Amino acid sequence: MDLTILKDIVIIFALSTLVNLVFTKTKVPNVVGYLLTGIIAGPHLLSLVKSRHEIELMAEIGVVLLLFTIGLEFSLKHLLKIRRIVLLGGFLQVALTTIVFYLSAYLFGLSWQSSLFIGFLAALSSSALVLKLLQERSELTSNYGRTVLGILIFQDLMLVPLLLFTNLLGNHQVNLTGEVLLLALKAVAIIGLVYVGNRWLLPRILQQIAMTKNQELFMMSVFLICLGIALLTAELGMTLAFGAFLAGLMISESEYSHNVFGNIIPFKDTFTSFFFVSIGMLLDLSFVADNIQLVLFSVLLVILIKFIIASGTGFLLGHTFRGTVLVGVALSQVGEFSFILAEIGFAYAILTDFYYQLFLAIAVITMALTPFMMKISLPLANALLKLPLPDIMRKGLFPLKEIEVPDMKDHLVIIGTDDSALILSDIMKDSDMKHVSIVFNPSLAQKKMKKGDLVIYGDAVNLPILLKAHVDTAEYVVISVGDIIPAMAIIEKVRQINSKAFILMRAKQIDNLEELYKLGADQVLPEKLEIAIDLFNRILIKSAYPKNKVTSILRNIRNMILGVFSERDIANQANIFDEFSKISITPITINSNTEADGKSLLELQLRSKTGVTLVAIKRGTEIIEHPSPKEILHYEDVVYLLGNQEQIESAQKLFSSNLDI
Repeated sequence: MDLTILKDIVIIFALSTLVNLVFTKTKVPNVVGYLLTGIIAGPHLLSLVKSRHEIELMAEIGVVLLLFTIGLEFSLKHLLKIRRIVLLGGFLQVALTTIVFYLSAYLFGLSWQSSLFIGFLAALSSSALVLKLLQERSELTSNYGRTVLGILIFQDLMLVPLLLFTNLLGNHQVNLTGEVLLLALKAVAIIGLVYVGNRWLLPRILQQIAMTKNQELFMMSVFLICLGIALLTAELGMTLAFGAFLAGLMISESEYSHNVFGNIIPFKDTFTSFFFVSIGMLLDLSFVADNIQLVLFSVLLVILIKFIIASGTGFLLGHTFRGTVLVGVALSQVGEFSFILAEIGFAYAILTDFYYQLFLAIAVITMALTPFMMKISLPLANALLKLPLPDIMRKGLFPLKEIEVPDMKDHLVIIGTDDSALILSDIMKDSDMKHVSIVFNPSLAQKKMKKGDLVIYGDAVNLPILLKAHVDTAEYVVISVGDIIPAMAIIEKVRQINSKAFILMRAKQIDNLEELYKLGADQVLPEKLEIAIDLFNRILIKSAYPKNKVTSILRNIRNMILGVFSERDIANQANIFDEFSKISITPITINSNTEADGKSLLELQLRSKTGVTLVAIKRGTEIIEHPSPKEILHYEDVVYLLGNQEQIESAQKLFSSNLDI
């Protein structure tokens, strides 16, 4: 039995654990640790890993699972909302980057074929790296995050045409018209597949599988869907990663998407680590050492040019200065799909060995620097904003009206753009109650501002936005956002600046209740549970159930489903007034030879056994109020018991079966 691959995995895990242990203590991103692991274990340093091909295969699976979870988190509706960003923003970034790098390389004396090919290589950024970082920072659905994702999607789509042009640059005979028509047909087929899968096919399949209540079968089916669709799109000429992203989109709006997301994360993180290790293995440190000045100059040039072009694209799409900086930094590295192009270009002699090695060095180093650059991007943007910049750069091409929120305290902050948040805002306004809305939708924010609402436009994951709405002095914070990951990040940020605010959150499912409460939520309303309870409530009322009985039934349902978390539901907690209509004082005569005859109240343990309270004893003409526990009960005494019907019936067995009416 050949155990080479197993030995290589053990070596990678051992090195990764050691490096990341040190990096975690020094707060260096784990991605850099994986890249360093690859450099150490790779063929250019210690040559510890022998099964390069198998490691690359696991790396490919990691990228597939990463893009699958991105699709799950994003949803088809979000993708349709950013179609302008995908088409316009993606085209601008790819076209401008290709042209600028083509001209730069041509000025350095390379042939036009090599110069154009270098433009292709530089145009692509790292989907795997950037999307992983955005996901970890809970910024995937932020304004700049959506722009970055849209451009990265366009870049992934452009890989196929770029491969086609690479064949042409290598002087291979290609039927260009036929290939373009075939590509168009494939695109139509993929769009049709996504629409049908998202609308009808996959939700029904997952529902049938979920009905079996077999978690193992459910997860096997999810992996089958993910890898199957990835392979299908690969057969149609797209990348495996892009196919996995589409698979995630198809499942994203299913009611099972959160369960899928939660279960697949550990697999994704493990396999994605192999991707970064495999990238690190490509770096030849001896080449870097021999050409250190050229490598450093090229790295700085690539980062600077890509930053300027990506920032300019963000600006043209309407981002504020802060947003343009964030977009520019996120897209300033060379991507993993460029490695595929580079290998083909090297095989076709479009790139010489020297320039191939230079490309590898630039790509690995820019990817290693990206986590650090993204970490400092917001402070960098804030520092640059202190410069005397023109208003159009500060506020963007399509600036929103700036609203200065007056100093407020003990107010309500509403976070979200769904119907629940918008209706609550209208109700608060009609009731003349002070509140601020945080809206992450420019057009919606503009509409609310025109109506005179107090609105902050921005992503509530960012502390400056929360502080602008005076969350630090708010009494209540309502979080009504659809995606669980951003919602969790918002709760965490709110708790950082306000430990006393009452946080009320709307959630789609009940699966994440425990984690949401641990993060700091005071009360979570599971949307689908509350809808079901409301429907049942209306049925009970229509069936003429007494109000107190309805209240009791619904409370029992919440207790059964929510368990210990039902105690957090302040709107439905039991109180003594709910029980008044059920409680009465009932007189009972003690018969001879019963359990109560001749015993004290202490010996009888009446309250602990039955729940009733003995309020008085009538003995002949004497009334004994509030008898002591040592009071002895006698034959023909009349006891007055306080309790509901069930408790009285239980106590009656101790005294008598007859009532003295």
